[in-house]
Amino acid sequence: MKNRWKGLVALSLLTGAVTSQAVAEPKTPLDSGAKQSDSWRNGDFVITTPYSNAPELKARDGVPKGVVHHFVMDSKDSKIYPGIAKHAPGQVVPYKRRVSVYVPSQYVQGTPAPFFVSQDSMASNIIPTILDNMIADKRLPVMVAIMIDSGGGDAQGSERGLEYDTCSGKYAEFIETEVLPKITNDYHVTFTKNPDGRMTMGGSSGGACAFSMAWYHPDLYHRVLSYSGTFVNQQSPYTPASPHGAWEYHDQFIPKSKRKPLRIWLECGEFDLRYKDPESTYHNWVMSNDRMAKVLKDKKYPYQYWLAKSAYHVDGRVVGQTLPQALEWVWRGYPIQGEKGSTASSYAHDDSAFENLD
Repeated sequence: MKNRWKGLVALSLLTGAVTSQAVAEPKTPLDSGAKQSDSWRNGDFVITTPYSNAPELKARDGVPKGVVHHFVMDSKDSKIYPGIAKHAPGQVVPYKRRVSVYVPSQYVQGTPAPFFVSQDSMASNIIPTILDNMIADKRLPVMVAIMIDSGGGDAQGSERGLEYDTCSGKYAEFIETEVLPKITNDYHVTFTKNPDGRMTMGGSSGGACAFSMAWYHPDLYHRVLSYSGTFVNQQSPYTPASPHGAWEYHDQFIPKSKRKPLRIWLECGEFDLRYKDPESTYHNWVMSNDRMAKVLKDKKYPYQYWLAKSAYHVDGRVVGQTLPQALEWVWRGYPIQGEKGSTASSYAHDDSAFENLD
């Protein structure tokens, strides 16, 4: 779980076999040759080796190319996250945060743009090419991608841990009040206020953070994409409202809450972090992601859960193969300009959780 995710994340070194207690076998196996584009329905899936990059990762001639802007945010300018670090508890520890913003060539200034936020700048080296290709093919809307680093460190006591592993709406509020306005001011991008036109994504703690952004602020985000989400007890400091951190999502919050207008795509590796740990540790990634899928299904959310066989934590092979289709599925139902019959209502059967919530 590194602070910097430069594109495809390196493989974890874990080995072994998953236990039957850790994960229930999903019902729909798909080998690597299967057409994921045929899998539009909600549900649980298995994907297996050999893995290979999706064709959308390759730059194509004749496709309009977007522009990527880069800048750095200084913690001294933040009212929400002034900075902490493990080595200096109780002190303000300054940091700098790198941000990249992809703006498609088709974007018209002044037009409210749909967008997504990628925590840890995950997949920042492949997202621009994927979006160039899929926007040109009218498989995704003309949208902006914000790829943003954490404030540094990892896990309990770190700035990254505070931002990503805390169960609250604070990080979403940071993006809303400190990041989006800067991009609008500096690069003349107008962001949609419609939560259906906003997505969050990430891997590991960044995946849990992505879910928290939408869970606590469905007024801001409706779409979530997570690889090896840290839906375990890694929150620090202790918070009585969520005593077991992000484990509470599948154990308490989702089962006991009214269904929210969220659309969620999840992935986890067969040999993900601490896959042999018993439930009592609250720290088994496979168990936690499997349970996330179960409670989302029970509450009738639009979701997909992909278990990647012979794969590890935020496995780069899996990301390279699945990210384009994951983006397409998560954005299903959002109007795409120029696409025949492209209206949200044309996918009403697939987005039923966005209406008549019980």
